[in-house]
Amino acid sequence: MRNLQHTKILNLPRQYKRLLMLAADFVMVPLALWTAFALRLGTPAVEVVPFWVLYAAALAIAIPVFIKLGLYRAVVRYMGPQAMLAVIKGVSFVTVALMIITLMLRIQGVPRSVFAIFWLLAICYVGGSRFVVRAYFGWLLDTVAGRKLVAIYGAGAAGMQLASALNHDADYVPVAYIDDKKSLQGHVINGLTVYSPEQIKWLIETKNVSEILLALPSATLSARRKIISQLEPLPVHVRTLPSVPDLVAGKVTLDTVKEVDIDDLLGRESVVPNEQLLSASVSEKVVIVTGAGGSIGSELCRQIITLKPKALLLFEMSEYGLYAIEKELQDSGLDEGVALVPLLGSVQDETLLFKIFKNYHVDVVFHAAAYKHVPLVEHNIIAGVKNNVLGTLAMARAAARAKVPSVTLVSTDKAVRPTNVMGATKRLAELVLQGLTFEYPATRFSMVRFGNVLGSSGSVVPVFRKQIAEGGPVTVTHPDIYRYFMTIPEAALLVVQAGALAQGGDVFVLDMGEPINISDLATKMIHLMGLEVKENGQGEGDIEIRYTGLRPGEKLKEELLIEGNLVGSDHPKILWAEEQAMEWPKLESLLDELEEACNNYRYETIKTILLHGLVGYKPDHEFVDNLWQYELTASKSQPTEGKQYH
Repeated sequence: MRNLQHTKILNLPRQYKRLLMLAADFVMVPLALWTAFALRLGTPAVEVVPFWVLYAAALAIAIPVFIKLGLYRAVVRYMGPQAMLAVIKGVSFVTVALMIITLMLRIQGVPRSVFAIFWLLAICYVGGSRFVVRAYFGWLLDTVAGRKLVAIYGAGAAGMQLASALNHDADYVPVAYIDDKKSLQGHVINGLTVYSPEQIKWLIETKNVSEILLALPSATLSARRKIISQLEPLPVHVRTLPSVPDLVAGKVTLDTVKEVDIDDLLGRESVVPNEQLLSASVSEKVVIVTGAGGSIGSELCRQIITLKPKALLLFEMSEYGLYAIEKELQDSGLDEGVALVPLLGSVQDETLLFKIFKNYHVDVVFHAAAYKHVPLVEHNIIAGVKNNVLGTLAMARAAARAKVPSVTLVSTDKAVRPTNVMGATKRLAELVLQGLTFEYPATRFSMVRFGNVLGSSGSVVPVFRKQIAEGGPVTVTHPDIYRYFMTIPEAALLVVQAGALAQGGDVFVLDMGEPINISDLATKMIHLMGLEVKENGQGEGDIEIRYTGLRPGEKLKEELLIEGNLVGSDHPKILWAEEQAMEWPKLESLLDELEEACNNYRYETIKTILLHGLVGYKPDHEFVDNLWQYELTASKSQPTEGKQYH
């Protein structure tokens, strides 16, 4: 509360500060004269009435003189020797004037030494008061100035802990609580008044609140979304505390405050996992995750290890990626009782995979190893085909030969009527598993198809946040581009549960609600960081949204179903897609041709196979057919750094 009062003083308009100094001089000048009489006469009981003319004259002369000398124009916090010299000049003029008035009016009983004492005291009082104020303002600048004035939404235990932490912080000053409970509104808790949500705009305008911190760890997702939607149009930065499960350690600190959760930006409720399906899928089993160091793969590992498998095998081509996920799982302490095995290798190495599956008696495979960034795969076609298609084929054959009971592929909505190479390779990967289902019935092959994963590498939310923090512009490819979204934990849990639902050749999709407009998402993020969108890059506003144009192979809207119908499963949000598979002999022949073409860098053959051998692939751009053309194309294209992958 004291910090708030100090900040109010520091932020007073300059005219108010001048009036305060003027009021101080109205007190200091007469006080100096009265003190001079008291010291000279040796008694504090000095009557003012006989010398009222001197008191009136002192004020009448001093104030205009001080104004003329610029004492009320000076910025007190920066006042130096020049200001003190002006005080001495002004007080000297007033002293001489008082002596002349005394002589002219023949005022009796005024010792001559009173004027000398007055001169010294007035300099001390008038000048000293200014230096005291300067020291006070200096202290405020060191301790309070620059601190953000924040309101805490939620006057419960978490809010009070947060307010306590803020009072000892160098960057923030809590000025108010906001709470929906009418029983709390108007009350003062630890020096802060509780206001209603309807008063937020007033708080921003009158108390200069620049940030609102949501201290609602136990609130439902729908309640949080409602609050955030109310705050989004206001010129204030919104941040939040994590949910209760993330605060089980107990103490709320400033380190726990973060930007608004991705969940709060989605237009739907998170998918609640079925604990029985989770347990049936991996508990007490030997599980391997390919691509364990990637965005989806690493989250799969985090979720799986909590379900206590017998062993968790981490298969990864990147040495650093493998090291990072293994260390994270070990540091979490969740690996107790679980054999954690890091394995370096490529999914294209069928022999290595077969030996791993066989020697470790693997029960479940989650295949998350893939190249996923659309522009990169578009310019690295052979690498994309080898990793996404032939790597999936090698993994599936090795699993079938080793009689692994369950194999689940992580797929994407870009595999539906693909317009880019990445989507085409993922569709082929799906066809591989569907085809092998009839060749190897002992292994249950399934795949999980979902939309964009928020928070993964290259996804829009972290890219937008970085661009906003750097002052913009926020780059969006098209104002009418829409995407389905889910969070990484949702995606990982869906994949795990699908493994338990699989019967063989299954394509699972998530009921993801309505797609989200990327431009609207960018606007919300800008508003929630307390900034305004700069329209057309001009005029008022803080951050520009710049439209860069659709990239090769990019759709305005993605789909989740190729053909047929969606049928419900044992999970209300997981649907089974009735889609026809390609006959294995025909697909096997096509894959052999594709492998031979990749090994010999025959781009025309790869192009023909993708265009005519894969149902639904219709590129909307020129196909890059050799390395030299790739280099020329790449040199003319815009850099991908700072761009998001929708």
